[in-house]
Parts: sequence; C-alpha cells; structure tokens
Amino acid sequence: MRILVIEDEKKLAEYLRKGLTENGYVVDVAHDGIDGRHLAVNGEYDLVVLDLMLPGIDGFGVLKAIRESHDTAVLMLTARDGVEDRVKGMQDGADDYMVKPFAFSELLARLTALRRRGVRAGAQQATTLKLGDLELDLARHKASRQGKRIDLTAKEFNLLALLLRRHGEVLSRTVLAEQVWDMNFDSNTNAVDVAIRRLRAKMDDPFEAKMLRTVRGMGYVLELP
Repeated sequence: MRILVIEDEKKLAEYLRKGLTENGYVVDVAHDGIDGRHLAVNGEYDLVVLDLMLPGIDGFGVLKAIRESHDTAVLMLTARDGVEDRVKGMQDGADDYMVKPFAFSELLARLTALRRRGVRAGAQQATTLKLGDLELDLARHKASRQGKRIDLTAKEFNLLALLLRRHGEVLSRTVLAEQVWDMNFDSNTNAVDVAIRRLRAKMDDPFEAKMLRTVRGMGYVLELP
C-alpha cells in the first residue's frame, strides 16, 4: 500500500513516515501544499494523510485538487478542532478527520478502516485482477494462468499487480522502480530487468500466448497478444 503524507511539521512527518513504514506502507512525504498537490495528483497512492494548515496551498486546496482527479481515500489532520473545519473537510471530500495531537495507534486503525472500506466499495482496488487467462488474487496473494498456479516472490507479485492494473500502458523502468521497489532508478541497476525476466519465465514462457512485452527504449507492457 502506498501512502502520501502531506505535513509541514518535519518532526511529525518523519514520525509518521517511520511508523507507517514499519507497518508495511510505502511512504512519500511532502512538506508544503504545492509539492503535496503535485504528488497527490500525479502519483498513484492508496491513501493520503493531509494536514490542513500548509504553506503554499492549504489542505482544502490540496483536497479539492485530489477530488478533481482521484477517488483516493484522504484522512485530514489539523491542530484546529472547530466543528466548522471538520464539516468543511468532510463536505469537500475528506474520508476521515483527526485533530492533533493524536495517538499513532488510532491513526493506524483509521487508515486500516479506510483501506477496508475502499476495498469493499471497489474504490481503491479490485479484489481480483484479470487479463485474459491471467488472474491475480490480491486478498489471497495468489497468481494463476489457465487455472494453473504461478509461484511468485513478493516483489514479482507486486510487479505483476502493477502491470495488470495498468495493462496496455508502457511502463518505464523508472516507474517500475519507484512503484515496486520505492527507489529512484539507477541506470547501473538491473533489478527491474532481472525481475521482469524472472516474472516472464513464470507467467509467460510456459504458455503459448505471450503477454509481457519489452518495448525497446521505453519499458515494458502487459497486454493481450
């Protein structure tokens, strides 16, 4: 699960990043509304933790931009506990609201609830991803093709999930490295190419129809032949 934290208090932002990472999230952080809006609108996140009082653009402005382009779940944080702020936040599209200071355990519980709500409603992700005879069960962490199970490592599973979600779209090595490995792509690193080769050997080579294609000079695409 990828989460974006938009918080200008750097100590709090680091505290959230560390705690969320330890609980299995891939975390990006922005310290102002301008950078936060850019990441939220142009990135792919499952959840956004959004401070209300931000330099550049306030939380309401960031929330408005998110709702114009995404249905990503948003939990708003603020030091102001006025009812009018909570009402405006929810009316503008926030999914939940917490007042500072807060207990991290409660924040984590609320984020978990938002994840479950999103899965149940189909807003964040489907339980099963399919393309042709290829199927990925996200809940059970299982992959299969033509009904035959494909054993994948955790990275291979996440890589295939990303390719399936964006099937038909050519994804660069940089995008794959950022989304799956949470790292900036280094041209001297062949981690992406190695993972693609291993994934292809498992989900493509044993079958007649090939779905995972290399687009020279651009990246990789998963599509029906």
